[in-house]
Amino acid sequence: HGVGEMARVLDAAKALEADDFEALGQLLNQSHNSLRDDYEVSCPELDLAVETALSSGALGARMVGGGFGGSAIALINERDTGAISLAIERAFDKSGFKAPRFFDSLPSDGAKVIS
Repeated sequence: HGVGEMARVLDAAKALEADDFEALGQLLNQSHNSLRDDYEVSCPELDLAVETALSSGALGARMVGGGFGGSAIALINERDTGAISLAIERAFDKSGFKAPRFFDSLPSDGAKVIS
């Protein structure tokens, strides 16, 4: 997973510079699949969140954090936020999982040195 992830990070930087969000989404998907299949640190809840986000219109999604539960991130169009969140809530309810929490975030210029 590690070597592939390093290459994906470099490719993600290029995709961001080119505003190629479809390519970035595919890299997120590849990363999740590698974490799940190669590193074996995902869990049913994270996989369901990622799969549901993707089937509901997300450009890409992956687990984040240390694995074995926790959080996922999805790259979506702002207008799809409500529909994708609702789809994930329903999927979790149907599967008997604890209701997920959502945190919306918007892109920014990133970290900067403040003087």
